[in-house]
Amino acid sequence: MYIKIYFNDKPLFLCDEINDAIEPYKHHDDAIFIDEFSTHTVRAMIHEMELAKIHAGVFLHSNLNELKKAFWKKFTVIQAAGGLVTNVNDEILMIFRRGKWDLPKGKLDKGETLEHCAVREVQEETGLQHITLQKPLAPTYHTYHESGKFILKESHWYSMKVNGKQSLVAQAEEDITEAKWVKKSALPELMKNTFPSIKDVLGSL
Repeated sequence: MYIKIYFNDKPLFLCDEINDAIEPYKHHDDAIFIDEFSTHTVRAMIHEMELAKIHAGVFLHSNLNELKKAFWKKFTVIQAAGGLVTNVNDEILMIFRRGKWDLPKGKLDKGETLEHCAVREVQEETGLQHITLQKPLAPTYHTYHESGKFILKESHWYSMKVNGKQSLVAQAEEDITEAKWVKKSALPELMKNTFPSIKDVLGSL
């Protein structure tokens, strides 16, 4: 098993084994591989992932939960939730925010469940109503710096369905300039201008 954390567009794999998906990264000249677990090596990996010359990382440890806890301690963790929404025409709901194609999502409110957060954010960011929550998808993880803090955002995704014709209203106050239904055949073009974590979510289709 593994957890993939993005540092910008660079993947860091926390893993308890080297599988076929991770093996190619282990041997890249611009990747770093660590298999000795300690507080020092965790700090070292995070430092290396911040360097421009490094484009991937692999951290191998037999206890993935222990490894995850050690990394999570180094960040301010923010939980978020969002939706991969399809309609009766099997089109995908996409939004355009701050120059990138994205999926609707947002931060978890205090006392809120992830499922409620995911539906609420889709409603607020796109104007959709009467959303049917289907099943959870694999979470995604990415890091960024904000107000002097090093943030790790843990985004939980859910597949959703809507029926009937509804108007889409992009939430301007969240810097969303467009919300639209996209045919699956058009996704490869949009995925040229999106985030790697969003590509992972769309890959579950």
